[in-house]
Amino acid sequence: MTILRHLAFVLPLITGLPLLAQPAASAAKPVQSEEKSSYVLGPDDQLKIWALGMEEITDKPVKIDPGGNIDVAGVGQLHAGGLTVEQFKALLVERLSKQIIHPQVSIEIVDFGSQPVSVMGAVNHPGVHQLGGRKTLAEVLSQAEGLRPDAGPIVTISREIRYGPIPLPSSKPDSTGRFSVAEVNVKELMAGSKPAENILVSPHDVITVPTAEVVYVIGEVKKPGEVQLKDRGSISVLQALSSAEGFGQTPAPQDSKIVRIVPGTQERTDIPVDLRKVMAGKAEDVALRPNDILVVPPSGPKKVAARIAEAAIQTTTGVIIWRRP
Repeated sequence: MTILRHLAFVLPLITGLPLLAQPAASAAKPVQSEEKSSYVLGPDDQLKIWALGMEEITDKPVKIDPGGNIDVAGVGQLHAGGLTVEQFKALLVERLSKQIIHPQVSIEIVDFGSQPVSVMGAVNHPGVHQLGGRKTLAEVLSQAEGLRPDAGPIVTISREIRYGPIPLPSSKPDSTGRFSVAEVNVKELMAGSKPAENILVSPHDVITVPTAEVVYVIGEVKKPGEVQLKDRGSISVLQALSSAEGFGQTPAPQDSKIVRIVPGTQERTDIPVDLRKVMAGKAEDVALRPNDILVVPPSGPKKVAARIAEAAIQTTTGVIIWRRP
């Protein structure tokens, strides 16, 4: 009975040992994020490689060459391009198995270089950025330190067709058939109102954020210059006048006009606007189009001098544009 009692006490402890050892083993196993484990290696990526029992392999970073190959000391040249880190690790273990028993290998990406994406236009840090794994459109714009205040309402994405078409309803091939091009509304992207448009960016994508369209207000206003339309397709003359902080000291609002380029030409046309009637609600508050110029002329003696100056300048430049300081 004593022996049986002793066994009854000891056996649960023995059978429980693997269960107690399991957490320690799993804790010792290196954890790799989904982003890095799914990262596809390519030229200019740099790796640190460790292999237990292989003194030839040091922790000095090794770069993948333009052909996708990498030289591993004591092993030789291996093709890493197009493989994930786990796939390349399995290949290296297979090669090392011919030299050592049960090779233990660790691989770390120390510098991403094979997934460039170009971010251009109205962002705070334009240029070539590395994806470094899976990145969404919003994350890439964040890598470029966000949008400038003069950013327009649309982001354009251009992708090499070899990476597949851009998964957006607006996607279409360009005239050469080599690229897929799509547009995303900035306001909806940042608001998260259409999460499906926050797509994953592919290597070599070109992301362009154009500056906002503008109209110009010049003449007898307090703050002449350009008015950004931003997410608006147009702006009314009164809204433009308000952005220019109203009339100056000697305006002739009844003689105001809109200078507009005729579509498809370099010619321009003048559209008379009586701002007195517009402000009184007796005339239409005309919508200005991108690049329109609202001109508020001066009154009295200044008016004659202004017209002479305008004619002289138009002879050489074609149009007067005064920008805000």
